[in-house]
Amino acid sequence: MADNKRNKTETKTNMSKSKAKREARKKQLQKEQKQKRISGIISITAAAVLAAALVFVVGRQIYILSIRTTPSQDFGAGLSVDGRIEGVTALDMVTLPDYENISVPEEEVAATTEEVDNRINSVLSSYKELNEDKNLVIADGDEVNIDFAGTVDGTAFDGGQAEDYALTIGSGSFIDDFEQQLIGHKPGENVTIEVTFPDDYRNAEMAGKDASFAVTVNGIMVTPELTDEFVAENLAQSEGVSTAQEYRAKVENDFYESHLTNYLTKYIVENTTVNTYPNDYVKAVKSLLKYSDSMTSTQIDDEIAYEKELTARAKENVKSDLAYQAVFEKAGLTFDVEAYFADLAAQSGEDYVNSLKEYYGQAYLAQSQIRQLVTDYLAQLYRS
Repeated sequence: MADNKRNKTETKTNMSKSKAKREARKKQLQKEQKQKRISGIISITAAAVLAAALVFVVGRQIYILSIRTTPSQDFGAGLSVDGRIEGVTALDMVTLPDYENISVPEEEVAATTEEVDNRINSVLSSYKELNEDKNLVIADGDEVNIDFAGTVDGTAFDGGQAEDYALTIGSGSFIDDFEQQLIGHKPGENVTIEVTFPDDYRNAEMAGKDASFAVTVNGIMVTPELTDEFVAENLAQSEGVSTAQEYRAKVENDFYESHLTNYLTKYIVENTTVNTYPNDYVKAVKSLLKYSDSMTSTQIDDEIAYEKELTARAKENVKSDLAYQAVFEKAGLTFDVEAYFADLAAQSGEDYVNSLKEYYGQAYLAQSQIRQLVTDYLAQLYRS
């Protein structure tokens, strides 16, 4: 009986172990199948993401190709030979402000004392001459004319000699305190100047060495004063004035006229509303702007953003062109293109006009004349 009972117990135990193994195997299979399903889903998702990314990249490149502007140096693209935008009546595309009744603040256009003085001083400076008067004394800021010969330990060295050399005192163009040692001396004097080349001097052979320069002061460049005599001698014919007071008044008026026309034309452009842009002309201007950018090595990091910015710039330019042309049309202004170029050739020479035409093209030059005529018209309208 005992043996039978033990056999039954062992059989039951073996069956339990077998069942447990089957259950464990079943669970393992289920786990493996689940992992396969998950791996499959991950693979499908990854493939989908990769495909989407690829589609995005390819799509972006196709889009960029479709909007990319081709640079062009054709200044006259989109213009007719008479300077107008090809096939466009500007008055149909814009709304002009009331340019016949512009109120111009006087302080906006009046010449300032500073700019008048700067212009006059610049002109006077172009007439400065070497003055050898031995009573003159070199001061800081003076431009002097000198001869010099340098030596190191009594031996001349390359680059240490010059004649009729123009040197501005205080410019720092000479080593050490060379320039300062000339202050107080006069034309005709021979001066010995002692200097030390800097340790980091570009010519290693001269670095750190003491040098002596024998200098002859030839004279001081002196700027003339604005006097009636100076004006009569130098400016009467070119400027149409005979006295210093008349010349200053002319300079003031020149600035006034410049400020006035700038104010009026800026007002017109800023207050013009564009209702419709001529798309072909916008594209032509974009090409020209991109060409200009390429000449200045403009870095393009994001082509889509660049094209948007390029379009905005082109539209600003086109707005200006439309505004000028609209005023030209409304005011009934005209000009003979051939006569314009003939007059220009008579003033500046045929070769000069031909070179302008070759580079800019007749259409662009004619458009520039339209701008000038409109500018003159607005200024005359305001003055009347």
